[in-house]
Amino acid sequence: QVQLVESGGGLVQAGGSLRLSCAASGHTFSTFAMGWFRQAPGKEREFVGGISASGGSTFYTDPVKDRFAISRDNAKNTVYLQMNSLKPEDTAIYSCAAGRVWGVGLRAREYNYWGQGTQVTVSS
Repeated sequence: QVQLVESGGGLVQAGGSLRLSCAASGHTFSTFAMGWFRQAPGKEREFVGGISASGGSTFYTDPVKDRFAISRDNAKNTVYLQMNSLKPEDTAIYSCAAGRVWGVGLRAREYNYWGQGTQVTVSS
């Protein structure tokens, strides 16, 4: 069992930055690929990006590529989402997820454990 807790969300102006953290419980964090997802009001949940268990591989969707970066510290059982050049359309609840995936999981169904999410609001 893995429990995930996100933090770092908040209100930021367009063009600003935020860093989200996702802290995981348990001793097997380094065996899980991690993903970040977001859900805006009235929209489907969408995959933002992910990182492999070792941290050697990352993937980002086009809307966030070149603006967001995912990293992980397996010694601290934590994965990060650095968000730069934020836009109002990035406003959403951001959730992290863990899954035993080879490489980077691109789909929600590949992830077994989910955090509660943290709100990110970008004002124009």
